[in-house]
Amino acid sequence: MTDHSLALLDGESAELLPTRQALGGITINNIVAVNLAIAVNAGGWHSNAIALANQWIGVR
Repeated sequence: MTDHSLALLDGESAELLPTRQALGGITINNIVAVNLAIAVNAGGWHSNAIALANQWIGVR
């Protein structure tokens, strides 16, 4: 750093953010996330490709 940038920083101030409160009354025991994908390219030259994808998230 140069002296000029240190002088600029000396004039700055900061404060702490307030603590975050948890969501009351909500208890999450299990979270399950599944990502599935499949791609098929059957053949060779000038063949078509098919791709499917899905995502699932379960919260108990």
